[in-house]
Amino acid sequence: MSWKLTPLLLFLAWMAYQCSAQARTDLLNVCMDAKHHKIKPGPEDKLHDQCIPWKKNACCSAKVSQELHRDTSSLYNFNWEHCGKMKPACKRHFIQDNCLYECSPNLGPWIQEVNQSWRKERFLNVPLCKEDCQSWWEDCRTSYTCKTNWQKGWNWTSGSNKCPTGTTCGTFEFYFPTPAALCEGLWSNSYKLSNYSRGSGRCIQMWFDPAQGNPNEEVARFYALAMSAGAMPQGIRPLLLCLALILPLWLHE
Repeated sequence: MSWKLTPLLLFLAWMAYQCSAQARTDLLNVCMDAKHHKIKPGPEDKLHDQCIPWKKNACCSAKVSQELHRDTSSLYNFNWEHCGKMKPACKRHFIQDNCLYECSPNLGPWIQEVNQSWRKERFLNVPLCKEDCQSWWEDCRTSYTCKTNWQKGWNWTSGSNKCPTGTTCGTFEFYFPTPAALCEGLWSNSYKLSNYSRGSGRCIQMWFDPAQGNPNEEVARFYALAMSAGAMPQGIRPLLLCLALILPLWLHE
């Protein structure tokens, strides 16, 4: 009997894992509950410029994608050039960052609930590919800003963001001495610098060639599955149900 029991236990363990892994499909192909996001992702043939990679399946509308390319967008009245002209190469990264935030349906594993007037959800600690973070920092290091956290603490009395009293404009390299300081600090840890490279299937790319498909779909699946496996102790009821369904089949052998 013991020789039959070992394969059974291995099989049950595998089935338990499979049952658990099915539980987090809610993390895939979803849009955040935020100010300008669609309820569900879908095709958007007329997305603008840097947002085009998401046109086959997007959480943003064409109108939103156009606004994301303006220096002071009507979406949030946020001005990137609060310390003077931003270099085009630097601005390109911020546009791509905004397109990823507004358009991507592949950020489900990192979505967190928040209590903010303009959104009910945000993403946190998205593993950003190291090349994306490095190039963002390199292209922006000589542009200017006055803050290390752009998500809060601005002077909004004029209707758009201005540097708060007591701050001075300095280079990005002064306020963000490393790529990690920029990518992780800029938006209150929305991103986390990954040790993985683009194409690894383990980190989110801020931008990609749509002709090659969306690599972030694979990344979202990987982390959703990892989260499902990690949640197995909390999913004991469905696991027991799976075992209860399988065990009678074995006993009738």
